[in-house]
Amino acid sequence: GFSARRVPPSLDAVVIGSGVGGLAVAATLAKAGRRVLVLEQHDQAGGCCHTFQQHGVEFDVGIHYVGQLHEGSLLRVALDQVTDGQLCWHRLPDPYDEVTLGERRYLLRSGKVAFVTALEEQFPEEKEAIREFMKLSKVASRHAALLALLKLSPRWLVTALLRSGLLPRLSPVFRMAATSHSQAAARLTSNPDLRALFAYLFYGTAPRDSSFLVSALMVHHYQRGAWYPRGGASEVAFHAVPVIERAGGAVLVRAPVTRVLVSADGTALGVAVRAGAGEEELEIRAPLVISDAGVFNTFGKLLPPHVRSHPGIRSLLAMLRPGMGSFLVFVGLRGSAAELRLPPTNFWIYPHNDLDAMMTRYAALSREEVPENLAMMFITFPAAKDPTYEQRHPGRSCMTILTMARYEWFEEWAGSRPRHR
Repeated sequence: GFSARRVPPSLDAVVIGSGVGGLAVAATLAKAGRRVLVLEQHDQAGGCCHTFQQHGVEFDVGIHYVGQLHEGSLLRVALDQVTDGQLCWHRLPDPYDEVTLGERRYLLRSGKVAFVTALEEQFPEEKEAIREFMKLSKVASRHAALLALLKLSPRWLVTALLRSGLLPRLSPVFRMAATSHSQAAARLTSNPDLRALFAYLFYGTAPRDSSFLVSALMVHHYQRGAWYPRGGASEVAFHAVPVIERAGGAVLVRAPVTRVLVSADGTALGVAVRAGAGEEELEIRAPLVISDAGVFNTFGKLLPPHVRSHPGIRSLLAMLRPGMGSFLVFVGLRGSAAELRLPPTNFWIYPHNDLDAMMTRYAALSREEVPENLAMMFITFPAAKDPTYEQRHPGRSCMTILTMARYEWFEEWAGSRPRHR
């Protein structure tokens, strides 16, 4: 847990939040010899990479599977650096995903050729559309770094490119980013099942509201297959934290950051932490503050009022709105994955192929109507994906069921304690 004596001296940076982004940037800085303090309000580091146990069953809250971890890939190299090469990955067998659209089922297979071949076998009349989509997904992957380059460019240059209309001409990636998935898919094919399949990797935003660039990148991410961490999702934090500590830094849990300290000229000076109710804030100084707490928490809560009220900040927040959240059910099972014949395949289940209409109808439901009218379900068996699970939790296995949920359905319990709602 957090205490003042555990805060390292002479910090080079403070990171708010220990999700995979926070841990990755902290470990990368540590590799460069920087002393970094990571502050996490939860009782475990890792964010969506953490796990919890109940009744002898371990549950993974966030890492369902990861793509692009083939040998030599940039992501594999980056994760090896962050974890000192200690994190091992298990490749999922085919089919790694099964998609259900109403009464019809489609299988996704790994490999640059096998992925496309499997789609063409299931949609023999749509080969041209499939190949064009895969071509676009490859372009998206190759040029996505231009979006980061744009953020690093001077504001005057970005403004000039936008106002002149030159930006979309510089690269197709900018046109893809500004086009909704529904618009792009409609240009590629009139087959409603194939349109839905191009967007099956659902992250809570209807295809009409999501960028085609994101959809293309998601499909490309898993084209070569899917992997799962050996030992479970918590292995990510388990191997990243020592990298940070060896450089003199620390990762402290139960350390809720209450505010970012800002000078009169707007420079971040550090953070304030209040470890418990009634305790005094502890100010922690560092020349660099990095937030992994999300845009709404960072700009809407952690910055001081005079900064939050700045027109630039207010206009930024006005452009954004939170997407629909996820509702997860964690199911513990008696028996091993082998005994119960649990598959490592992930199952995406949709009532039909019109995902836009599905989300419109679902979002309009009352809380009482939801249980009988679920929009979609994602079902996965982490115990079947981790070859060490049976050894670590003999005679037990687990299942995770995910669907979407609106915050408003649970708003009346805001501020109440878990297990007292």
